[in-house]
Amino acid sequence: MIPVPLLVCVMAAWCAVYLADTLLRSSPTYRFSYESWLASRGLMLSPFHVRWQTTMFNRLFAYCARINPRALYLWFNGGLVFGIVAMLGSVVLLIQTLQQTLAQMTTNNPRMGAQQALQVVVRTHAHHICTGNLCALSLFSSQPLFVCRLQVPGVNIPTSQLAYFFIALLLSGVIHELGHAVAALREQVRVNGFGMFVFVVYPGAFVDLFTTHLNLISPTQQLRIFCAGVWHNFVLCVAALAFLFLLPLFLFPVYSTGSGALVTEIVQGSPADGPRGLSVGDIVTGLEDCPVRGVEDWSSCLFHLSHTPQTGYCVPVASLQSRLSFLAAFKRLDGTMDCCSNNSLTDLCFSYIKPQSRNDREREYACMPVRKMVTGTRACRTDSDCTVHSSVASVCVTPSLENQTRFIRVTHPPNTHMLFVGYPPHLQYAVSLTNFVPRFGFLHLDLPIFLETFFKYVVSLSGALAVVNSVPCFALDGQWMLNALLEATLAHVVTDRQKRELVGFFLLLGGSALLAANVALGLWMVTAR
Repeated sequence: MIPVPLLVCVMAAWCAVYLADTLLRSSPTYRFSYESWLASRGLMLSPFHVRWQTTMFNRLFAYCARINPRALYLWFNGGLVFGIVAMLGSVVLLIQTLQQTLAQMTTNNPRMGAQQALQVVVRTHAHHICTGNLCALSLFSSQPLFVCRLQVPGVNIPTSQLAYFFIALLLSGVIHELGHAVAALREQVRVNGFGMFVFVVYPGAFVDLFTTHLNLISPTQQLRIFCAGVWHNFVLCVAALAFLFLLPLFLFPVYSTGSGALVTEIVQGSPADGPRGLSVGDIVTGLEDCPVRGVEDWSSCLFHLSHTPQTGYCVPVASLQSRLSFLAAFKRLDGTMDCCSNNSLTDLCFSYIKPQSRNDREREYACMPVRKMVTGTRACRTDSDCTVHSSVASVCVTPSLENQTRFIRVTHPPNTHMLFVGYPPHLQYAVSLTNFVPRFGFLHLDLPIFLETFFKYVVSLSGALAVVNSVPCFALDGQWMLNALLEATLAHVVTDRQKRELVGFFLLLGGSALLAANVALGLWMVTAR
């Protein structure tokens, strides 16, 4: 559900802005000077909407439009091809997304709800001026099809990452409009101005194009202009993705990778917290016999340990006999065995096969001090694993735990092992890690995390913006792209302009209905679930 404090703060801020605007406009003393001040700075205020427009960037746009005309011609022609392909692909994507959403609603499959979401900004163009809404799309999924997800700040976007979200959203919008502006000037269409806006909490950008010039140029030239926005978003997405892949190389002089996973945050009161737990700055190098060289290894090792039988430990027979503490073994409710007192914080029930026994199903249970038993011992699955690596007679003792519970040794030198007993995903949620280890003490641990998180949002938002804005839908870039495409391709086939417009209308109607269905179902999935 939507967090009430966040909603109250947003509503209070907008009420204060609207109240101040109303009072100043109704005041005989300040009305003229206030409206003149707004007009001189290009500001416009309306309920839940603030817009700023300026011409100060027009020279920059004109300079960019004059750089290497031949290269720009090829560049925007590439954007034209991409726009047409993206328009067709976005329709296919939305159909697949709608099918999966309906399947999820009917089957209530929890796995589908856990898929990663790729945020998408849906931006509208009214008279070639951009405004904006927000929805979300998943382009990366473990399922065969792509999935659409609505993203609501504070609901399914962590409040701690809202700054990344809004900055990446604004950057994606600015690059989108830069593409439109440069393409328009290159086709001799005047740019009246560039601006930014905030609608409720969503930031965005827009360019105001001179409509008369736009209507005078050919449909192919119009198509280059309309496709330039989504083309630049796609290029920004690829550039941000390349930066993420090359980030270890860029940070190599000051941060090392591959030596382990660095702990950056620990949830207070979690299983990883405490005097013998992990600390910020520790480097995790292993989970049991699974080596950890980075965050990906940490996740894969925990997944492996949670889906395989409990690891055992090689203990010399002589040492085992001296540490045994026999208590009557009893069955837990889930059928597993226990032999320790419920009040014991240092002992654990272990099971093993007697060295003299020939029946591998006849197991003994003994309550033993857990840290002494597992410190410096080798992991094993059977007794034969112990005899291979040691000449001393040893047995493989295995913690006797409840189903789904695991005993895990976490290696973080030079400290002693952290011992974890519980459900492995709980350990994963309790610790935040990074692949980047500072080479110098004065470097901030979180700097690589800031960069990674921000560019992941840029990839998500900019890439998805390119996809959704390509949908042939009323008030989106796709509307103008489709109209220009029909004029460029059907003018000699369907000579009647009204018939071409009718074809375009029904295509836009279908695309709009498809997008609306995805957004409506996405809203329902976010709020009702």
